[in-house]
Amino acid sequence: MTPPAAAAAEAAAALRVAPAARRPRRAAADPAWVRWGLTALALGALGLLVVAPTALVFAEGLARGWGAYRAALLEPEALRAVRLTLLTAAVAVPANTLFGLCAAWCITRFRWRGKTLLVTLIDLPFGVSPVISGMVTVLLFGSHGLLGPWLQAHDLKVVFAVPGIVMATVFVTFPFVARELIPFLETQGTEEEEAAHLLGASGWQIFWRVTLPNVKWSLLYGVVLCNARAMGEFGAVSVVSGHIRGETNTVPLHVEILYNEYAFSASFAVASLLVLLAAVTLAAKQVVAWRSPSRRASRSLP
Repeated sequence: MTPPAAAAAEAAAALRVAPAARRPRRAAADPAWVRWGLTALALGALGLLVVAPTALVFAEGLARGWGAYRAALLEPEALRAVRLTLLTAAVAVPANTLFGLCAAWCITRFRWRGKTLLVTLIDLPFGVSPVISGMVTVLLFGSHGLLGPWLQAHDLKVVFAVPGIVMATVFVTFPFVARELIPFLETQGTEEEEAAHLLGASGWQIFWRVTLPNVKWSLLYGVVLCNARAMGEFGAVSVVSGHIRGETNTVPLHVEILYNEYAFSASFAVASLLVLLAAVTLAAKQVVAWRSPSRRASRSLP
């Protein structure tokens, strides 16, 4: 075989071998000890960091029996903390739901200057410590803050009162709904809405009959996460609440007070409410994710 022919044959053989060489190795092709080792490591970390603390909360809460556990939950200050937590979530979650819908609609459906700035501001609570947001609330609405003299003159109280707690919670939780809707609306496109507009539908009709039904599962997903964060928020609420027992203490703050007073059994009993809330939130989150169209489409793929 002549040298040019031999070189051509070697090149053809290399091309035939190259795809096999570039083929990525599947996870199932890893050695058994690697698979079992990584699985054991993941399960061990999960048990140490999640399962064991969760079981410890209920064990400590029930250490003095069911009667003491029930008494800690039915204590008047605990009930007031629960009511304040529910009130805060009842205000913050609808407000953030409305804001998330409006923000996601404006960002994904219109072109205007400053859209990037709005997206950045939406992400701001993710990058700022909740304690800082609470301090900003105090600096704005406190007695010596920017708006403090005006509020005092009109006999209005924000800091160390329920309005301050609600405002701090709204600030901390407002990205959740918007951040769930924006990627979904960008992926969905505007074809259905444009078709509805060509058929004579008004803006409200397009929103209620086309857009909202399409985003309902993403919206519910964001609402679930927002509600969980609102009920479990500690840092920002701790700064603006003043820790007034029976008045401005939410459930996380009430747990802290009981723990600092060495009422360990009662503190863990009340903390178990937050653990149950987390369990309900995860269950609702999985149900919403299972019902979402994107998840159903991924399950139907071969």
